[in-house]
Amino acid sequence: MTRIAVIDNRGQFTHLEQRTLRDLDVEAVVLSNDTGPEELDADGLVLSGGPDIDDSGRCSDYLDLGVPVLGICLGMQIIAAELDGEVGPGEYGGYADVTVDIHDAEDPLVGSLYPQTTVWASHADEVKSIPTGFSITASSEVCDIEAMSDAERDIYGVQWHPEVAHTEHGEEVFENFLARCR
Repeated sequence: MTRIAVIDNRGQFTHLEQRTLRDLDVEAVVLSNDTGPEELDADGLVLSGGPDIDDSGRCSDYLDLGVPVLGICLGMQIIAAELDGEVGPGEYGGYADVTVDIHDAEDPLVGSLYPQTTVWASHADEVKSIPTGFSITASSEVCDIEAMSDAERDIYGVQWHPEVAHTEHGEEVFENFLARCR
């Protein structure tokens, strides 16, 4: 059975990420972001959302483990900040439904949602520039970088929360990620 570690960055939806994965017949465990990378035994990692990038524990240590990584909201921002991208305050702010344009129908994570989807997202902070090797795979009127992918390294990020009911096709994002982990 595929095993996914959900890294808890103290976000309000972390347990929904675990539940969604379990509903997809995956062994999903929630682990503190202070867990040592040598303790992780997983086929893939989800870096959860959370309130503060300065409280991201050892998340940067997890990016070189050789397993697929999906960053959700703050998780995506951690990936960008650690891998030479840039994170800054968003102009829009709080949670809202957002229509997202998918740029690449072939992208392994969000391509199946092409050409558009509606998501639930916070834009208090957002990725302002992507790291080297990544491509922008989705954008919206309120955020230029709603999703990013580095398919070579199997590292992905979405600004939105695919685990909440307000997001259309959120489960599909997890299914696409799991296909990379198997």
